[in-house]
Amino acid sequence: MIQKSKHIYWLFLVFLSFQVSAQNSSWQPASFEVVKSNYKTFKTTQYAHVFSGSKHNIVGLAPELQGLTGVELPLNAYKNGTNAPLKLKFKEKVQVLIGVFQEKDNAEYFQLNYNPNAKLVLENGVTITGLSPVNVYAVSFSKGTHIINPEGKGLFAVLGVIKNNPQIVSRNAELPDGKLWNPTYIVEGFSDEKPLFEIIGGENKAVIGEGMPGTEDIQGGFEGGRVVKVGDTYHMFPTERAGEKGIEMYYDRVKTKIGHWTSKDAIHWKRESTIYQASGVYAVTEDDNPMNDRRSAIWSYMPVFNEKANKWYGYYLAYTVHKEIQPNHSFGRIWRCESTVDGIHGIGGPYKDMGIIMEPGLDSQPWEGRQGVASFFPYKVGDKYFGFYSGAYPFASWADYPKKSGKGWFVALAESNSLEGPWKRLNKGLEPIKTIHPQFVENPIVSQLPNGLYIAIFDGGPEGWGHHLPNMIGYSLSKDGINWGEARYLPIETKVDKWWDIMRTPLCLIPEGNDVYTIVYNAIDLKRRFHPTGMVKVKLNKDVMESRLKELK
Repeated sequence: MIQKSKHIYWLFLVFLSFQVSAQNSSWQPASFEVVKSNYKTFKTTQYAHVFSGSKHNIVGLAPELQGLTGVELPLNAYKNGTNAPLKLKFKEKVQVLIGVFQEKDNAEYFQLNYNPNAKLVLENGVTITGLSPVNVYAVSFSKGTHIINPEGKGLFAVLGVIKNNPQIVSRNAELPDGKLWNPTYIVEGFSDEKPLFEIIGGENKAVIGEGMPGTEDIQGGFEGGRVVKVGDTYHMFPTERAGEKGIEMYYDRVKTKIGHWTSKDAIHWKRESTIYQASGVYAVTEDDNPMNDRRSAIWSYMPVFNEKANKWYGYYLAYTVHKEIQPNHSFGRIWRCESTVDGIHGIGGPYKDMGIIMEPGLDSQPWEGRQGVASFFPYKVGDKYFGFYSGAYPFASWADYPKKSGKGWFVALAESNSLEGPWKRLNKGLEPIKTIHPQFVENPIVSQLPNGLYIAIFDGGPEGWGHHLPNMIGYSLSKDGINWGEARYLPIETKVDKWWDIMRTPLCLIPEGNDVYTIVYNAIDLKRRFHPTGMVKVKLNKDVMESRLKELK
């Protein structure tokens, strides 16, 4: 009887929620005019740029607000009270949807005092990166021209204007605090600057998904690696989260393979061979000990053609794997291998190992952490070679070794006179590169744009798993290949149907002619064990490229 009562109560709550959502979905946008002002408008959507002069963007909003038209306010002017009046003209009685930041002791935020024309309609109704939780009020205005916020100073958000609707039902949208997204970041096409890349389309579903030919022995899908194009053929070398049938998904990321796949269009793929396969054997000690199998998991294969040697080199990551200690992947080592077939068409191998080029050692720094050397990508600058190497789960000091690790995914540079090495860490400041993003850069792949700018495309970090990161593919630019600028992020779901929950690693930025580039990427659909692969096309804006070159020091 108790169980039945609970079931009826739950059904009542679901029905009530449906009724509220249905009522609020009747919000109808109303037209308005910005009077004698240079304030711009924006469409209230995911990633909308709410304030000029800022990097704050919407990363969550109640569905009732989707597609309305807001007004972009100058951030600093409103914070310090030097803003010009915002005048809006209405052709009918309307309700202006005002976002009020819930931080009463902060004088920079507007506080909505008692106003008989204002009604709280959405508690925690919007998440704006780097800013406090937002409550949305519907403020009634009659037909005519009105000054918005005549009675106070401070920052607020104009999120839309709707036709007068006294039947709006208030609800708590329960969206998270925007301060969890720290720091704020630049989203291409949703900022004050013109985007370097325009997303022009791509596949609206995964190009390699569960059950497709070649995936029969891959339980968990794909993560990382690289795609290169030789002639008219794309060659992909992904990490296959192979796992084992009958064993739970945690083993997918332990028993891995490096596969070789080919395609003529980056959409239809054929598996050609296995380049390497990990042992999948767990560690027997907690530290970096030769008693452990140091090739338990193999990841992040990066093929690079050495013109001088006339053959393909491969750089890949081998881990020790501990079953209990996080991160399970520990003490990474970078191996170099060579194709036994000379020439550009020898990319399929077979490959032979030439030894370890980077590993934990006396020149390691605590920030490299328990995960050790977690990726490597080499590229040429003048007569020298540089390589991005990474670390994760940092130690605050060596006193924390081997188990007490923190959070952070970082990169730094190594240098060499040749692709063979030896490779030397550039530890002048004993710190990783934080100009790109201070908390998360993973698996960067470097190439050059037509004007010589170096570009690194990388995994920008998940929004899921408790990490409030951009959840987009990122890129950074460099004039000299050594000093790297602040990241920008590509919101590809604005032009491609979003089939994923967590965006992961880009595998390439391949020029196709006419300023169009192909990006193949891995992502995660949380409803599935199998992590698929997708594809998108972007177009380079050469004018923006030239302006970025001038801006970089």
